[in-house]
Amino acid sequence: MSIIIKPIVTEKVTKESEVSNRFGFVVEKKANKVQIKKAVEAAYGVSVVSVNTMNVRPDRTTKYTKSGLISGKTNAYKKAMVQVQEGETIDFYNNI
Repeated sequence: MSIIIKPIVTEKVTKESEVSNRFGFVVEKKANKVQIKKAVEAAYGVSVVSVNTMNVRPDRTTKYTKSGLISGKTNAYKKAMVQVQEGETIDFYNNI
């Protein structure tokens, strides 16, 4: 089972990667910072300087439809912001 689920590719994270070499990943909920650091270094071949993690809580959503009000929630997940050494980068688009 892999610790890294998928990279986060949004405007905010892309700008942060260009400015300060910080990249975002969705990771397993039980993974710690040491495991995330080793997984990123093994998968992408970069040197990780720091790892910041945050647990994103689920949001409640409601939708009005013809059959009435439908309510639900989004899934909770763990997000990791990884800073790599100066001069190194991670290319998410090389396999497209």
